[in-house]
Amino acid sequence: MGERFVVVPVDGGVGVARDGEHDPAPDTGGGGGGSSSSGGVTVEEKEAGEDSVFEPQDPNVVVPILEYNREPNKYGDGVPKENSPFINNTDNDKGNSYDGTNMALFEEEMDSNPMVSSLLNKLANYTNLTQGAQEHEEADDDEGPKKKAVKSPQMGTFMGVYLPCLQNILGVILFLRLTWIVGTAGILESLAIVCLCCSCTMLTAISMSAIATNGVVPAGGSYYMISRSLGPEFGGAVGLCFYLGTTFAGSMYILGTIEILLTYIVPKAAIFVAERKEDEVDALLNNMRVYGTCCLALMSVVVFVGVKYVNKLALVFLACVILSIFAIYAGVIKSIFEPPDFPVCMLGNRTLQNHNFDSCLKTVVIDNVTVTTKLWKLFCDGPELNATCNDYFVQNNVTEVQGIPGLASGVISENLWSEYGPLGMLVENKKLPSLGEVDSAQDIYMPYVVNDITTFFTLLVGIYFPSVTGIMAGSNRSGDLRDAQKSIPIGTILAIATTSFIYVTCVILFGGCIEGVLLRDKFGDAVKGNLVIGTLSWPSPWVIVIGSFFSCCGAGLQSLTGAPRLLQAIARDGIVPFLQVFGHGKANGEPTWALLLTGGICEIGILIASLDAVAPILSMFFLMCYLFVNLACAVQTLLRTPNWRPRFKYYHWALSFLGMSLCLALMFICSWYYAIVAMAIATCIYKYIEYRGAEKEWGDGIRGLSLNAARYALIRLEEAPPHTKNWRPQLLVLLNVDSDQGVKHPRLLSLTTQLKAGKGLTIAGNVLEGTYLTRDAEAKKAEQNIKSAMSAERTKGFCHVVVSSNLRDGVSHLIQSAGLGGMKHNTVLMAWPGNWRQSNDQQSWKNFIETVRETTATHHALLVAKNVDSFPTNQERLAEGTIDVWWVVHDGGMLMLLPFLLRQHKVWRKCKMRIFTVAQMDDNSIQMKKDLQVFLYHLRLDAEVEVVEMHDNDISAFTYEKTLVMEQRSQMLKQMQLSRTEREREAQLIHDRNTASHAAINDKADTGPDRVHMTWTKDKLFTERNRNREYNANVAVRDMFNMKPNQSNVRRMHTAVKMNEVVVNKSQGAHLVLLNMPGPPRNRGGDENYMEFLEVLLEGLNRVLLVRGGGREVITIYS
Repeated sequence: MGERFVVVPVDGGVGVARDGEHDPAPDTGGGGGGSSSSGGVTVEEKEAGEDSVFEPQDPNVVVPILEYNREPNKYGDGVPKENSPFINNTDNDKGNSYDGTNMALFEEEMDSNPMVSSLLNKLANYTNLTQGAQEHEEADDDEGPKKKAVKSPQMGTFMGVYLPCLQNILGVILFLRLTWIVGTAGILESLAIVCLCCSCTMLTAISMSAIATNGVVPAGGSYYMISRSLGPEFGGAVGLCFYLGTTFAGSMYILGTIEILLTYIVPKAAIFVAERKEDEVDALLNNMRVYGTCCLALMSVVVFVGVKYVNKLALVFLACVILSIFAIYAGVIKSIFEPPDFPVCMLGNRTLQNHNFDSCLKTVVIDNVTVTTKLWKLFCDGPELNATCNDYFVQNNVTEVQGIPGLASGVISENLWSEYGPLGMLVENKKLPSLGEVDSAQDIYMPYVVNDITTFFTLLVGIYFPSVTGIMAGSNRSGDLRDAQKSIPIGTILAIATTSFIYVTCVILFGGCIEGVLLRDKFGDAVKGNLVIGTLSWPSPWVIVIGSFFSCCGAGLQSLTGAPRLLQAIARDGIVPFLQVFGHGKANGEPTWALLLTGGICEIGILIASLDAVAPILSMFFLMCYLFVNLACAVQTLLRTPNWRPRFKYYHWALSFLGMSLCLALMFICSWYYAIVAMAIATCIYKYIEYRGAEKEWGDGIRGLSLNAARYALIRLEEAPPHTKNWRPQLLVLLNVDSDQGVKHPRLLSLTTQLKAGKGLTIAGNVLEGTYLTRDAEAKKAEQNIKSAMSAERTKGFCHVVVSSNLRDGVSHLIQSAGLGGMKHNTVLMAWPGNWRQSNDQQSWKNFIETVRETTATHHALLVAKNVDSFPTNQERLAEGTIDVWWVVHDGGMLMLLPFLLRQHKVWRKCKMRIFTVAQMDDNSIQMKKDLQVFLYHLRLDAEVEVVEMHDNDISAFTYEKTLVMEQRSQMLKQMQLSRTEREREAQLIHDRNTASHAAINDKADTGPDRVHMTWTKDKLFTERNRNREYNANVAVRDMFNMKPNQSNVRRMHTAVKMNEVVVNKSQGAHLVLLNMPGPPRNRGGDENYMEFLEVLLEGLNRVLLVRGGGREVITIYS
């Protein structure tokens, strides 16, 4: 808590402070004002009486005044408190708003549960800083000691969402490629492309509006929305894809800027000039690389120096875009009455590049003399009339057609259909006459307008899609909005509707105003290198050229500003470990390292150099991001999580699913191989975050989906027990911890991993003795240590630590209640209590035997590992050896199944399986071996079979003696236990005598023998006790040496000794021995003897796994 109550005496005495103490009453006993030799007595020194109410006894004592201080904790332990879960939690309001005594009943809960009034006060005063670069620039300007006051966000829907979305959506593709797309695909297919892409973004905007209005969206925009809705794995993968898309968008805008500069503004600035026509494309690409790299470096410097300049110029760039749009519509209207004069020169039906000639004529008459023109020289080997000319030039006439015939010309009917073609295809007007054949070998050297790339429908979709991206601009600025819940949906959807209208109308108007051959002329070569869309605009083509140039510049700067901050947000979330370095930056938070990486990736796009090649790449990444936005909305809607309460109500899971399907379809339509690469990148990032990333719990939809799926599966499992074919050991591993709560036998977890191979259920259980209120910290520490041990041993499962009044009950509770529904354990795995003989506490081995009984009663299988610390680790690889199974009694097939499961793991893979079974005198051992081999064949198990014959030998003297020693030891331990109990009773008796009152001793009414006994003297009492003890001890020793062993125990010991001899003889060198575990005696008086029998049975064996079935078949011969 941030507040401190400080007691300050009025008379200027020493103040007494206590951190976080709500009781203002000072301790005034023994002096005034809490005075003492130390100058003050803290309340901590009176802990014994802190429940008392102290009142001043002396009326002259000065009563201290309670002041309310909000200083940080200077006197406490310095342990930082956890941040409040409420929004806008600052250091100044972390304190306790509790004041007064009318709520004293709840005062101890104020640290974790604030008063309602305090919560409402925080909500009412909620403010959100402007996000992104603006806060960093304010940090730069804030050099004085006084901080700037935080202003409430004031941006509305129009300025905060609508215009930024408009600026981001409209851009380079509209100005540089839309006319070419309309001419190549035709009006109808162009409308299909526009509607397909705009429908995708509209559906995504609906889903995004639902997510964005379901609470406050902090910095990170789309990344934050996806990661908090779908979890860190999806969030990181899609966030990085969105980052790559934004970075490549920067490359595309820079390439667009350089294309406008070198093609339409200053063509003479080109460094590489083609000597031949066929080298023009390569020269253009090299110029783009050089100038693009310089432009990228310049923009990166601007962003590094300070993005405040980018933000200030944003309005100028937006004005350029809007002005250019109006110029296009004005030009369309003007073309109805007065079409602009942009003639296109045609040779036959072929379009000519109008760069090196003035008039579209072969010859002109000057002073009655026929003179050849510059056009003649392009097709002939000289200016003479009798020069050798190109055959097609000779056979066809030159004509001029109007490049912009106008909206009323009816050219729209000619531009309805597509004109796709291969690289190098001539741009022709099919209506004009043409003589002669196509000579491709010669035509490439002639000044014809040709296709610079092979065109087809899906390529155009990929090139066009970037022109509809940018719909996230509003949600990325949610912190700047006055009412983000209202502005984001309205502004984004209106912006998409506006831009969709602009694109649809532009497609129709371009097709209705511009000649088809000019539409297909990508770089305007037929109109003297003018921008094709500029020829239509009014009042001048330069309006569009300059406007599109600044628009592309601004969009490039915005991408270089936004992408590093997105990467910084991902890095600071800590979900991708290798990106941690990019979370750092300048002192004011500017993402310097992220900017360097962004510049490097952006350079890759610039080295590609072709706008048409870069556009599909960023289309992939944006489509993947939009796909997961739709998926997030659909998942949240279908799960109906309690926190899913968007203010935007016009959404439906079906719309989100349709949007997701459309995004996926567009990815493969644009470029199937790019789509596969993008999905592979996202999958690799997802798996990396899942494997190495930090654990995050963001309440995401995927966790909710997993919970629903788990609930459904558990309910289905509950309907019926698993079939024998599906049975596998679902383990409850009973672990012991030491005094530091560390795991004693981690090899139990290794064995679990080897037995399970990551399949099925594993619960690591532990019991602590005591009460949870006193041992909760130790329980949590034990749970954390067990989880760490499970992680180290690669054991996948759950941890369950129980605190119980005694260990026996705790283990019983675990066996009964661990698991949930159909996902309960069916097998208990525990370690053999190796030091049970040396232990003074008999409870340890008694608990072990009771656990065996409990598993039998609950029909659980039981595995007991002896010498578990000698079992192999997961990193070991056992050499060739054997796993020996001693099948004495049928237990449902557990002994057969366990070796098979162990051999699936690489530790035991080289081991062979041997099965030994025991034949009695009346058994046919040969037939038994054959039957067992047939049984194993049907079980599909490879194992060697051996039948061991055990004859009914006479009980040896050794066995008899061993049984006698066992029973004598048991009897001696009982006498020692009785002696210890007697001593404890005697001490209690002396204590009672010393504390009893004389009145009770002399009470005549009670003359019972116990009361008479209490009147003995101390010496008389000791003498009598010693005499009785010596007599009893002598009798016990005499009886012990005269006793004869119980015949039942002799028979059991005989079996244990003979079995041990056979097992040691056959399996002493085996890597593992599996053995039927005998059941405990029904009479609990023989429990200790039972432990002795098992010790004799296992003597001389290294790794042993005792197996006790659960009373059901676990393996079957049927398919």
